[in-house]
Parts: sequence; C-alpha cells; structure tokens
Amino acid sequence: MARTPEHWNVEDQSFWDSTGKSIANRNLWVSIPNLLCGFAVWLYWGMLAKTMQALHFANADLFSFAAWNGGEAFSNDDYKALMYTLPAVAGLAGATLRIPNSFMIAICGGRNVKFMTTVLLILPALVTGIAMQSQQTPFWVYILLAAMSGVGGGAFASSMSNISFFFPKRMQGLALGLNAGLGNLGVSVMQFLIPFVITFGMFGSFGGEPQEFFKGGEVQQLWIQNAALVWVPVMTLLAVMAWFLMNNLPQHPCGSAPVAISKYLWLELIGFIGSGIGVFLLLFVKISFMPELVRIFFVVLAAVISTLLMMRFLTPKPIQEPLKSQFSIFKNKHTWVMTWLYTMTFGSFIGYAAAFPKLLDDIFVTPTNGLVTSNYIWIGVAVGALIRPVGGWLSDKLGGARVTQWDTWIMVGSTILAGYLVSLAGQSETPEKYFIPFLLTFIVLFATTGIGNGSTFRMIPFIFSKEQAGPVLAWTSAIAAYGAFLIPKIFATQIKAKTPEYALYGFAVYYASCLLVNWWFYARKGSEINC
Repeated sequence: MARTPEHWNVEDQSFWDSTGKSIANRNLWVSIPNLLCGFAVWLYWGMLAKTMQALHFANADLFSFAAWNGGEAFSNDDYKALMYTLPAVAGLAGATLRIPNSFMIAICGGRNVKFMTTVLLILPALVTGIAMQSQQTPFWVYILLAAMSGVGGGAFASSMSNISFFFPKRMQGLALGLNAGLGNLGVSVMQFLIPFVITFGMFGSFGGEPQEFFKGGEVQQLWIQNAALVWVPVMTLLAVMAWFLMNNLPQHPCGSAPVAISKYLWLELIGFIGSGIGVFLLLFVKISFMPELVRIFFVVLAAVISTLLMMRFLTPKPIQEPLKSQFSIFKNKHTWVMTWLYTMTFGSFIGYAAAFPKLLDDIFVTPTNGLVTSNYIWIGVAVGALIRPVGGWLSDKLGGARVTQWDTWIMVGSTILAGYLVSLAGQSETPEKYFIPFLLTFIVLFATTGIGNGSTFRMIPFIFSKEQAGPVLAWTSAIAAYGAFLIPKIFATQIKAKTPEYALYGFAVYYASCLLVNWWFYARKGSEINC
C-alpha cells in the first residue's frame, strides 16, 4: 500500500512540483471511481422503485407488499406514494451518515476511509440482488437495505474533505469539481446502465430467475436483481485500488490501520443509529397536530441532532479530542450561511436525481401513451454532474459569489417554468405532449445545480481557514444531502394530493431566499467577504 508522506505542504510550489502533484493526482483519480460507485449504489433506489412499480402494475403478484398494508392491496396512488419511501430512506441515511463522515478524515485517514466505504457498500448491493430474486421478501427488508446503501451518500463528505487536503488553494475549485462532478456522474451512469442490465440473465444461475409479466399480449422478462448485483465486482476491484494506491496524510495521525478502521466503524455506527432514529420517526410515529410537510423536516432535525449528540458524548477519548477542535466550525456564522447556499445546489441536484425516475412516470406516463421515460432519465443528471467542474473553473476566474448569484437567478426561473408545465400536464388528457418541454427545462435546472455545486464549493476555501475548510466542506455537503430525502418525500406528498407543481413552486421560493443571502454576505459591493 502507498505510504504516508513524511511532509505535506502543497502551498509550497517547489514541494508541489517535485512531490505533491503526482501524489495528489493519483489520489484524485482513484477517489473519483470509488465515489462514482458510491453515488450509484446510494441513488439506485429511485430506479429500483420505478421498476418495481412498473412490474407491479403489469403483474399484481410482483412486489405487491400487501403485508405492509395489513394484508390489503394498495391502490395505485397509495402504491406510488409507498415506493417513494425507498429512495427517501436511502437519502435520509446517506445524509445522516455524512455527518460523521464530515469529521472522519482527520480521525481515520483518507485511504482508510475510502477503502472501508467501498467495502461496506458491497454488502447492501449483494444482499439487495439476492432479496429481489424472491417475491416473499418483505418491504421492511428493502427499507433496511436502502438505509445500508446510505454509506454511498455518506462517502461524499469524507471524499471531498480528503481531496481538499491534497491540492493547493488555487487549484481546489477544479480538483473538488472533478471529484464531485465525476463522482456525481455515478447517478447518471447508473440510470443509463440499469435499463440495459436488467434485460438479460447476466449472472447465470447465481442471478436467479426473471420476473415475468404480460405486455402487448406477450410474456416479457426482467432481471431487476441485476441492477444491484452489477456493482459488486466493480466495487471489489475499486476497494483494492483504494487500499494500495491512496495515501493517508501526515497531518492526520490516525494510528495503525486496525485502529483507524475501528474508529471509522464506530463513527459509522453512530451515523446508522441516527439514521435509524430518523427512519423510525418517518415510518412509525405520526403526530396528529403536525402537518405532513412539517413532520418531514422534523425527522431531519431529529436525525441531525441525535447524531451530533452521539458524536459529542458517545465517542472514545481518541476520537473526542480531534472532534472537539473540528466542532469549532459551528461557532462561525459563515458555516450556517454556506450550508443554506450549498443545500440549494447539491441538495437540489441529489434530491431531483433521487425523485426524477419515478416523478416522470407519475406525471407523464399513462396506460395508453406508451411513453418510455428510461430513455431520457439519465440526461439531466449527466449534464449536472459533467458541468460541475465548469462551475469551479468559472469561479476560479470570475469569483464564486458572482457565479452563484447569476446561477441562482436561472434556478428560480427554470423551477417556476417546470412547475407550470407540470400543472398543464395534470390538466391534460395527453400529458405526454408536455414531456419534452419539461425535460428540457429540467436539464437546464440540473445544469444550474451543477454549476452552483462548483461555485459554492469554491467559495468555502476562501471564506474559511485551511483547518476549517475541510470540515466545513464536508458538513455543508452532509446537510445538503438531505435533499435526497426531502425532495422525494415532498413530491410524494404533493402527488398524493394531486398538486405536484406546488412542490416546485415551493423550491423556487427557497432559491429566491438564497439569492438574497448570497448577495448580502458575499456578492454585494462592500460585503463582509468577497469570494
């Protein structure tokens, strides 16, 4: 395995040219595919839910989950709302796991964290592939597996924090943009790959029997389990690469590998307990006086607070000391300002990515129009992911606050337009005629989330000290990741109420608040910090 360098100072040009550059680039290019697979496994629940729903509507015996409804069959609308639970739970767990991941690099070491993250992701992918081979698998098992897949979401916080230590400040916009943008591309790769791999028995007898249903008077077959199993051999190879090619850094005294891994597992366990509290409140605790949308935000607050309290008071002493120093970021008001702004960009990207596969079907597909949305789902996410480095590059040239300000204006406009198109589709007997305008509008929206991802992340190293920038990068990404929970749940609530356009109008109001916040703190003339 790659040894830990004895000295690390990438702001020293001679050190960067002679030693740092090659090590930094190697770690970046191993980090990216590991993060890509993490995003793929975390967010494939949106595609799985979409496919399970389609199979159930074609053959009521497939994935009926009647036991979850007291033995009664679900109505179509109730089943649609139920299936949003799976990407929402994955989103909730992934976001909560980002909280301990925000502080892991200094405690456990970058190489150790990347290796263990990929190893832990192999388990839910393998078990999900096995579980989907049986129609007797209860719904609670899928909820558990969706929560376990949250490890892939948590990985983003530690990955971005790790890469920030490898590159000099002047190059962090591009480096972080590449890591995040190409890592985010895992969602698009997954959305493009899954419709293909589920069409044949690629794993032979181990892959199990196909699901059968009638379409066009003929028996059709799908192997939905392949959507999870396909990632297992890829992640096995990437885990080996992470162990042998990535580095820990000398400013992160994590101890021996077994000690560092034990710290990692303890912090990850805390994240899982916090996730479990959130999932329990979501599924089993109904508060009569609390509107459903308020309850959704209450679940997030409970998961965040419980996780932070456990990290503060239930961690061993070797973990406590470095945690205390990193917790100082919460005393800085700009931590909270940048959390608000970054949630607008990455929270929107990841939330729309989680909800988009099913959202298109629920709004535009009817039993008679034959629209195949899987041909288009991956485009918006791909644009958002690939354009993210451009946001970092533009910010290096023009300033992050300026790019964020103009980008947010476009987000407001495109979200309002998307909501208007959804309202027209809902009133039409041929909603498919609004599909392409909606798709193009959402591609623009995905692009702006990608550019904003890059611009807001570039702002952070200029606002915070080197010691605080890494934890702040990770913390903001942790809270923003709750978009993967909030947006599917908000859409589920509004689709059940038959007013999905209201969700988009609400998001536009939030984006407008970000315009004011960014202008006041960073973009206006005479602002406290110009970045």
